[in-house]
Formats: sequence, structure tokens, C-alpha cells
Amino acid sequence: MMDLRPPRFDWGLRVLAGDDIFNDGTYPGEAEGALLVAKDSPGEIVRVGHHEESNTPLYLVEFANGMVVGCLEEEILPVEGPKP
Repeated sequence: MMDLRPPRFDWGLRVLAGDDIFNDGTYPGEAEGALLVAKDSPGEIVRVGHHEESNTPLYLVEFANGMVVGCLEEEILPVEGPKP
């Protein structure tokens, strides 16, 4: 059994989308290739999971536009400071 790679971020952390996030075909109700979240959109990690095949943490992020999207660490940037 492979050891799980620990996540760098925790739930409740405020983040920004590091780049535009498009539907790769796994987001229901949206066309493949549709823009889900624009770069620099604010959000908050609402759940931390794990992608078994790649042994990487997976973050469920609720963005300000109402979209809840699964993100990898390289797709999000932590935001410092108190909540507005």
C-alpha cells in the first residue's frame, strides 16, 4: 500500500484560482471546455480529499460565483489575512 501524500492546505482556507479553470468533462451540467472559474476568483476550501491514482491531495473549493470545483494544489493559491 502506498503512503498518502499529506495535503499542503486545510479546509476553511481562503484561496484564489491560480488560472482559469475549465470543465475537463467531469463537471456535471456544464459543457466540456466551459469556463467554470476565472483566474484570481476567490474561494474557500470546503473539503480535502485524495486522488488515489496520482496519490495527490484534491481540494473541493467553493468559489464566489457559486461553483464548487475539485482543484489540485497547483490550481489554487492561499490568501493571507482575515476574512472580509
